Amino acid sequence: MPKESIVIGGASGFWGDSVVGPMQLVASGRLDFLVFDYLAELTMSLLASARQKDASQGYATDFVSVAMRAVLKDALAQNIRIISNAGGVNPQACATALQALASELGVDVRIAVVEGDDVMPLLPALRDEAVREMQTGEALPEKILSANAYLGALPIKAALDAGAQVVITGRCVDSAVTLGALMHGFDWAVDDYDRLAAGSLAGHIIECGCQGAGGLHTDWEAVPDWAHSGYPMVECHADGRFIVTKPEGTGGLVTPATVGEQMLYEIGDPASYLLPDVVCDFTGVTMTQAGEHRVEVRGARGRAPTPDYKVSATYADGYRATGQLTVVGFDADRKARRTAEAILERTRELFRRLGLPDYSATHIETLGSAHAFGPHQPRAPRFESVMWLAVAHAHKAALEIFAREIAPAATSWAPGTTGASGRPGVVPAIKQFAFLLDKSRMQPGVTLPAGERITVGVPAGAPRDVPPAPRGREATVSVPEPACEVPLITLAYARSGDKGDLSNIGVIARRPEDFPWLKAQLTEGLVAAYLAHLVKGRVTRYELPGIHALNFTCEQALGGGGMASLRNDPLGKGMAQVLLSMPVRVPADHPAATSGDNAMMIERPDDLRAGLVSPL
Repeated sequence: MPKESIVIGGASGFWGDSVVGPMQLVASGRLDFLVFDYLAELTMSLLASARQKDASQGYATDFVSVAMRAVLKDALAQNIRIISNAGGVNPQACATALQALASELGVDVRIAVVEGDDVMPLLPALRDEAVREMQTGEALPEKILSANAYLGALPIKAALDAGAQVVITGRCVDSAVTLGALMHGFDWAVDDYDRLAAGSLAGHIIECGCQGAGGLHTDWEAVPDWAHSGYPMVECHADGRFIVTKPEGTGGLVTPATVGEQMLYEIGDPASYLLPDVVCDFTGVTMTQAGEHRVEVRGARGRAPTPDYKVSATYADGYRATGQLTVVGFDADRKARRTAEAILERTRELFRRLGLPDYSATHIETLGSAHAFGPHQPRAPRFESVMWLAVAHAHKAALEIFAREIAPAATSWAPGTTGASGRPGVVPAIKQFAFLLDKSRMQPGVTLPAGERITVGVPAGAPRDVPPAPRGREATVSVPEPACEVPLITLAYARSGDKGDLSNIGVIARRPEDFPWLKAQLTEGLVAAYLAHLVKGRVTRYELPGIHALNFTCEQALGGGGMASLRNDPLGKGMAQVLLSMPVRVPADHPAATSGDNAMMIERPDDLRAGLVSPL
């Protein structure tokens, strides 16, 4: 009989997360399931390379050697079942290593392996079919390192139904490790779309480690005890509602603001969040404080999924290297930039002498100069700056020349140059190629401990006629005079994420009554203008009235995207911080205007900053 509630702990947000997560969650004594998310696009390419060198590799080794060594015995003693996508490109090898650890620890464990996400065998046919990249429209590159479909929750449910205590998957959507547990525990049907959307949202909130319990919160000073930051737990009910919380006695913060920030993280259209099992609509989600560090979440809706899997392929495109030097003293920024320009000029001359082509890409930043803020950065002189010079080239030999020319700058040019710490490494430039693949062309399955394989049927999905998201009308509310100008951070929380070369920025009103003013002033045009130094493509705005929030998707915003970008912030982690500096108008008696020196009084509309804040 299905349980009344199921408690799931999110123990990892990436390969390299702290062992504190699984330890504190298991020690809480409250879990039914412990789930781990390890995989990013770059991680998949690194794992593919590792498997090419050693057939026993290709999985996230920390899952076995660190996390499971720390908690496996205690978790099994508490009947906690474990689900992880640590299998990477070699889930069977991960299971073999875990079985060896279990034998060493003297425990019996039933391990199931989810397979069927590998798209590599289909690449010749896909190339003949002229498959195209989702964002750029480019053709499939010749040499692909890895290609994996994002599987859903159904294979995980099948493994749990078959009695697995540990389920190891390859590539799946991050939230599927949670949804699979809930579909098993509550016996949810494949077409119970509202509940599937709720379970996916629960998984989305706990898939990024501490971010689901106060990590990266806008009001970071309000988050206590960072050293013991709590990892998130969800207490889920069969009707789809759930409570977000964390282990008792841990640090961190669970409020509607912190949970709301995580809900907005790395989503696009909140009315059409596409997953393999369901298309989610989060626009009506509500969040209510239900006790200290307890937030109740309701209102997710769902509809039939599309007939496609998203596939993430990776390929090598030359090489890259990054050099850094610290420059101190007067005019530190200008000295650092001139140093970078001199290195580029010198190495280009060396390339020409050797018959090597020019760099395929270069990027200069001066860290400490608020580079990401562009024209909005402070103008005060800085007396310390770090030169960031990132380059890409088709030939490794060219970047080895570049690497040799960083340290000589410390004795050649700008006074106050220091911080040279050896030659930078030259590494392959790994890039992502994402495309859609009809689900009928993949056959996911589960391998059980005795070698039995279960084939998992996946519904074909609905036709590709997803209705457009409600965009809402431009607000016409006006700010009473006299008014003043304050930075957006005084009215809102914000969190930014990435999908390839697209950055999303979620903005949540601190007070519901301020939401109309945010809608009126944070238009697509004005946000695009404020971020024009970073965002080269379209800015689209979506509304989430349930939590008084806006979500902006910014195209061509990350210098090519995570693995391709040469920026110091290739994932756009600072994009929300930049937007939070945008000036907005409030009445002179608004709490944000009277709480300190945030505001400048504005008596006349023509005093507004041209192109940034418009009269309402």
